[in-house]
Amino acid sequence: MSPELLADKVPTDTAYDTERFDRDVMKTYGRFPLTLVRGAGSRVWDDQGKEYLDCVAGIATCTLGHAHPAMVQAVTQQMSTLAHVSNLYYIPQQGDLATWLIENSCADKAFFCNSGAEANEGAIKLARKYGHTRLGIENPVIITAKASFHGRTLAAVTATGQPKYHKNFAPLVPGFAYAAYNDIAALESTIAELEQDGPQVAAIMLEPLQGEGGVNPGDRAYFQRVREICDAKKILLIMDEVQVGMGRSGKIWGHQTLGVEPDVFTSAKGLGGGVPIGALLTKDYCAVLEPGDHASTFGGNPFVCAVSLAVCRTIEQEHLLANVQARGEQLRAGLAAVAAKYPNVIDHVRGWGLINGAVIREDAEMTAIEVVKRAMNDGLLLVPAGPKVVRFVPPLVITAAEIDEAVEKFDRALAGG
Repeated sequence: MSPELLADKVPTDTAYDTERFDRDVMKTYGRFPLTLVRGAGSRVWDDQGKEYLDCVAGIATCTLGHAHPAMVQAVTQQMSTLAHVSNLYYIPQQGDLATWLIENSCADKAFFCNSGAEANEGAIKLARKYGHTRLGIENPVIITAKASFHGRTLAAVTATGQPKYHKNFAPLVPGFAYAAYNDIAALESTIAELEQDGPQVAAIMLEPLQGEGGVNPGDRAYFQRVREICDAKKILLIMDEVQVGMGRSGKIWGHQTLGVEPDVFTSAKGLGGGVPIGALLTKDYCAVLEPGDHASTFGGNPFVCAVSLAVCRTIEQEHLLANVQARGEQLRAGLAAVAAKYPNVIDHVRGWGLINGAVIREDAEMTAIEVVKRAMNDGLLLVPAGPKVVRFVPPLVITAAEIDEAVEKFDRALAGG
């Protein structure tokens, strides 16, 4: 059954009581005045029956869009069989998912958790143990990039190289240093400063493309030099693939676009297509975590792994990487044409595959949030990536006609809505 038919079986709800929601739910999000109640493919509908083209996809999460039959089948079958058991026992679905990930990456081992932040926490713990046990470092340091984003838990937010996320959460977790992204001289200077008296750096943790930092793609030469430095010093190269991985770049993993292999990388978001799952993937020689070192109650349970595996297999079966590449080129070309039409507003367009940003000029009065609101009124969902970047991260199943529609509505948003 098609997503459209599945969605048609779900009636549109009456207006939702947002006042009660705001009364009872902690206000940790700045929410738009929009209540979404159903979806199909790259479309969603609100509680008033209005249709939207979804170029947010749960912020790069709904890989197959909404109500995809493969996910519906996997959810139904697994929930009616066995939803959850402890990791004290073997879980076939977890093993099958690990096998798929290993066969489709440079990794040798997988650990499963519930989110990108948890996956990055696991990578941080692994790097620290590696520093202690393999490099003999008493207080290992992990270098991350300025403008990075690695999650909201305390260690992950400390790893995040954006001071605005640190405000009011001191004391932060020690053991992190920051260097400018795509700037090899800055990185080498940071390492030299940290290691004046001997080895201190256990890992360098980077996003192949900075998502929250403004849809800023990694530079190939920079990453290849980082790999050389890590090899020479036996430092771990950790890649945060939470937003750009699982096909969003046009390849399964973003680091493949850069021509380097990490020692460790993390995944979440698109890995589950909408169910909460994260993964820490590592090569054998640095898989230092042992029983008692790390664990997760829900991580890798039968339900989430069965659904995630359905997502992985559908990417292959429906040749979605080819669609991501084609639709990404189409989107960037369309956005570039819009940018040329509004040269005093849009500076340039950047991105890979289906993660793209339209960068607003610093001297333009318009902000990303203003554009997002205008587009929303016209039935297009977009998301900011900082104050001056409008982010496009649609489902990987989006069609050519839908890309044209998104570009047209973005054009109207810039024109004034």
